[in-house]
Amino acid sequence: MWRAAIVTVSDRCSAGTREDLTGSKLREVLVQEGYDVVDVRVVPDEMDKIAEALRFLCDVLRCDLVVTNGGTGVSPRDVTPEATKQVIEREIPGMAEAMRHESLKKTPHAMLSRAVVGIRGSTLIVNLPGSPKGALENFMAIKAAIPHALEKIHGDPSDCASVIATE
Repeated sequence: MWRAAIVTVSDRCSAGTREDLTGSKLREVLVQEGYDVVDVRVVPDEMDKIAEALRFLCDVLRCDLVVTNGGTGVSPRDVTPEATKQVIEREIPGMAEAMRHESLKKTPHAMLSRAVVGIRGSTLIVNLPGSPKGALENFMAIKAAIPHALEKIHGDPSDCASVIATE
């Protein structure tokens, strides 16, 4: 069973003035998908606090998957992608592109997403939007690839099976 953690990035949730609905929804989905959710936390929209949480979850708790939600847009305090880039060792742009591609089918605002996906050590970090609907839609866009990514990150030497379309 893969170990997962959720980081909600929100000034209002961290101050206790808004309930963390997105983190709760993500926890439900991750558990339904078979992940062992070992940590759920809320941090303010501050780069050092976000990076600190990511480092702890990757390096100390040794989570396999860390999903963040919030702070991926273009508002002045949206710094989750920058914090994520500070801690990851390798970026996986295709996963972020897949999320934006699917989201664009629903809203033109998806092109404003600056979400990042990357690897730190043996942990996959995925930035998701802050709204429950957006976070779940983005997660669903990449969920089928996550187990394979985790296997590869953990050193699975088998060849990647390719799907060949037949007519």
